[in-house]
Amino acid sequence: MIVKLKQANPDYPDLTAGQTYCVIGIEADDYRVLNDRGLPYLFPASLFMLIDANEPTDWVSDVGTDGERYAYPPLLNEPGFFEDFFDGVQSSVATFWQVVNQRLSRAA
Repeated sequence: MIVKLKQANPDYPDLTAGQTYCVIGIEADDYRVLNDRGLPYLFPASLFMLIDANEPTDWVSDVGTDGERYAYPPLLNEPGFFEDFFDGVQSSVATFWQVVNQRLSRAA
């Protein structure tokens, strides 16, 4: 899934207008993308326009109690995964970069 930032937004200085981003996952309808600093943050989907809406077929997808959508590759779909990533838990960091590098190489 590929998206493009519609316009610069002062609330999100770590994204570049017109830049395309590969969506790593969807959490509560927000997109998780690598920002311009290379960090996997969540951003409102409304900031982006879809360039390629095709999601990887192996994503684990679910809908929350309020109808919000969640979708991630299986290895990133564990509860607390991104908390561990940002806490520097080495196994989570290594798993994240392995999954993302595989996804980005396929997208290229």
